[in-house]
Amino acid sequence: MKTVLARVGLYSLIALALAGAIRFTPQLPDPSAKAADVLVTQAATPTWKLSFDTLARGESLRSVLRRGGLTDDAAAAALQAATTLDYRRIPAGMPITIKSEAADSAPSEITLQLGIDRLLKLQRSGDAWTGVEETLPWTTDTIVVSGTIASNLYDAINTSARNDLPASARQQLAWALADVYDYRVDMSRDLQQGDEFKVIAQRSVAPTGAVKIGDVIGATFKLSGDVISAVRFNSASVSGGFFDQTGKSMRAAFLRAPLEFRRISSVFGRREHPILGGVRVHQGTDYAADYGTPVRAIGDGVVIRAAWSNGYGNVLEIRHRNGFVTRYGHLSGYAKGIHAGSRVSIGDVVARVGSTGLSTGPHLHFEVIVNGQQRDPRVALKSTGGDPIPAAERSAFDALRDRILGTIDTTHSGVTKLAIH
Repeated sequence: MKTVLARVGLYSLIALALAGAIRFTPQLPDPSAKAADVLVTQAATPTWKLSFDTLARGESLRSVLRRGGLTDDAAAAALQAATTLDYRRIPAGMPITIKSEAADSAPSEITLQLGIDRLLKLQRSGDAWTGVEETLPWTTDTIVVSGTIASNLYDAINTSARNDLPASARQQLAWALADVYDYRVDMSRDLQQGDEFKVIAQRSVAPTGAVKIGDVIGATFKLSGDVISAVRFNSASVSGGFFDQTGKSMRAAFLRAPLEFRRISSVFGRREHPILGGVRVHQGTDYAADYGTPVRAIGDGVVIRAAWSNGYGNVLEIRHRNGFVTRYGHLSGYAKGIHAGSRVSIGDVVARVGSTGLSTGPHLHFEVIVNGQQRDPRVALKSTGGDPIPAAERSAFDALRDRILGTIDTTHSGVTKLAIH
């Protein structure tokens, strides 16, 4: 008898879960399956037939609708009602659900899943069709993710959040955290084994189960024993968005790296040259990256050279303030408008990664020259912060900083859900 009661309870829970899923959005099967038909009996008659399909690459929507049981005229009428649909941005693999009464061969409702949280519903009344776009509600909470560096930031976040965040959300969090520290830490080469991080961020979950990472609220990094904290604060007079524990803006005169969070293939110092052989002084840093990866200007400046230069291949040199010059080598090409004399701003895309000159594969060779002398970029670009919080905003910032950093200090390794939003 206990077994029977347990089974009844289990079946009841499954039925409730299925009803809730149908309430928000149809549950889609494997996208590789075509035109899978499912009969759905609701609490009240009639019985409905749901046909699940996906848009193949190069296929027209009309052909999918015909496959789902619509005539040419009905398909044309339905698509005419899709007034908000941008045919230039319809992705291949887009899920499509076609609904009709089991006793009626003419479909009465079509649902196009335009995005994770966007649906376009086309409904028939008689021979007329109407279209309504819906945005599915996201549920937002706040989490703290903590971890220890073993090899790099990606792996640390994967290890800490594997059971709580899908792969796409873990990647979003890694990029968001790297962006916060873009002026202070080069995530590709400044991290050491044993360094620790903690980050508070917003997490949103869609009814479909999709997860995305929202704003980073605060973070701490312990790098070789030194702690660099970052707190999101909207200052009326100081730009940057994030400030360290002393109240200085995280924004500085230079970015720490010319590529957005990419793996480094070699560091400043002595190495065996991959082509010429022997041990030579390598005057800069090599960033391994795919061919065509955008290269950023690390600071405001003026282009003084954009031309071929022997072993460097296509090279770009930018003169900055205070006697700084940055050099970017092995480029595949330059961004539009980049030539000697052109002005650039920090973060501007100025070139693309290539493999020109003496190079064994796609990568960026990056140098920093200070007053005519080549310097280790890791040392030359080290920053202690930008403009400070003004006195009029200091008390508000201090209170927010203490609350956020206090919350971070009380959490442990892994993912912690907070009761704040």
